[in-house]
Amino acid sequence: MRSTTRRLMILAMVTVAMGCGDSDEGGTTSTSSVTSTPDHVVPADFVAAVTNPYFPLQPGTVFNFVNKEDAVTQNVTVTVTHDTKVILGVPCTVVHDVVMQSGQLEEDTFDWYAQDKDGTVWYFGEDTKAYASDGSFSTEGSFEAGVNGAKPGFIIKLHPTVGDAYRQEFAAGVAEDRAEILSVDESATVQAGSFQHCVKTKDFSDLEPGVTENKFFCPNTGQILAVTVQGGTGREELVSITHG
Repeated sequence: MRSTTRRLMILAMVTVAMGCGDSDEGGTTSTSSVTSTPDHVVPADFVAAVTNPYFPLQPGTVFNFVNKEDAVTQNVTVTVTHDTKVILGVPCTVVHDVVMQSGQLEEDTFDWYAQDKDGTVWYFGEDTKAYASDGSFSTEGSFEAGVNGAKPGFIIKLHPTVGDAYRQEFAAGVAEDRAEILSVDESATVQAGSFQHCVKTKDFSDLEPGVTENKFFCPNTGQILAVTVQGGTGREELVSITHG
């Protein structure tokens, strides 16, 4: 998975390569704080659909976001496809994430999610391309669980508890996002509306020291907001949802 700040940083690096604040809500987190990491994948422990109310993935659903950082505005369209991809024996729901900036394609990503019998949503990797203005692209951040030592991670549990800390993904030097539950009863307002009883997380990565995001996952909707609270000014918020 990719933070709003990291998304813009990678796009900037692609452009350069092809052409030639602190917050209490963030803080620092050490490796020792990660208390939950999936080490084993048992295909029989997974169910066919991702129905966790904090991260529901109903095929045909389209989430539209706007991402702003400084003077840059991006439109992000996240589509839950009807496709599946089998990874480590687990059928994963394929989610297509497209980022546009000033009418130009900036990023095109396929993410792979699955849910276990306990209702926890797992992340099995991504196939991503970040484009430069000349059409060339970088695949930095792409990984698949089970390939080259990469492991899946957790997105969110069915019953999150304050203090829960876990890896969201792991591919050494490529994808090392982590999260910690800060609150399970937050309110947030975005362009799509006002939401209550949301889970608030702190998201960070060993690959981006000094960058921290807060994300908000709301019942029967999913992620509605991601705000960079340390190391950037990004804000990605839900604008609308359509159901296919």
